[in-house]
Amino acid sequence: MIRIGKISYWHVHADEYTQYALKNPFTELAAIWDEEPARGQAKAAEYGVPYYASLDEMLARDDIDAVIVDAPTNIHRDVMVKAARAGKHIFTEKVVAPTNTEVQEILSAIHESGVKFTVSLPRLYSGSTQTINQVVRDGTLGKLTMARVRLSHNGATANWLPPHFYSKEQCGGGALIDLGCHPMYLVRLFLGMPESVSANFGYVTGKEVEDNAVSILRYADGALGIVEAGFVNSHSPFSIELHGTEGTLLYGFPDGNPIIRSNRVSDKWETLPVGDALPVAFDQWVEHIRNGTEATDNVDLAVDLTRLMEASTRSVAEGRSIRIDELA
Repeated sequence: MIRIGKISYWHVHADEYTQYALKNPFTELAAIWDEEPARGQAKAAEYGVPYYASLDEMLARDDIDAVIVDAPTNIHRDVMVKAARAGKHIFTEKVVAPTNTEVQEILSAIHESGVKFTVSLPRLYSGSTQTINQVVRDGTLGKLTMARVRLSHNGATANWLPPHFYSKEQCGGGALIDLGCHPMYLVRLFLGMPESVSANFGYVTGKEVEDNAVSILRYADGALGIVEAGFVNSHSPFSIELHGTEGTLLYGFPDGNPIIRSNRVSDKWETLPVGDALPVAFDQWVEHIRNGTEATDNVDLAVDLTRLMEASTRSVAEGRSIRIDELA
């Protein structure tokens, strides 16, 4: 049995990942630490496990094998480096950290300790993504010239996001670094890494972080990737557009299966059945621990995600495009 220490309930998905730990037949929740003691104590009482006021003390326990990290983004480096050096396997909410420099410090500690590491990138493993990515790999659309992925909700206008999600210090940003992670890693999946990134942020509700965001990824071969995210839209569907020299694929307008029109298939729009989803990232992580394997593709995408987020944030701050090779 893999015994898990929970690091923080700061993130809105923290209870969801706790449920994964409770439901997986090979894991159990063993302890909780939280940077806010009252919240941590309440969750420990709710789940019937010990609360630790000291993270170091919890990580020192020999009977804890792994941790789930849902702490504020700005302390991810500190808590994950500590966990890795304590020999604990790590599952974390995205993003891994706000900057590539911090991510590399985390990865260095993980590699030195030999623990297993996986990042929550849930839309990467959906059935729709498997279907769409197969179309890309098959070349049905020809050479991809544009990928546009959008994800938005009304968390800021309907006031259901927790106030700390608008903390620039804790989050490193707003809509883009939160919701925008999903469109960003999908565009990265479909098109690869760009040469440069240019972003624009909007502040509809006057928060200190953006609640409306667009990031444009530019590629050496002329392709463009468009990532859109927001906290200010009530009925904006999660959507994917892929355009290529031989065809177009659309998904999520507003729901249903992907539709495709390709010169290489037929001259009509056709509906594609959605394939089977892959196991969720948490369950993949557990299998990596049990089998001694590595989440190589998952980690590579997560690292690139941070690089793309850092470039986007710098683009807004500096008012220019940021080349990926500028990042430390």
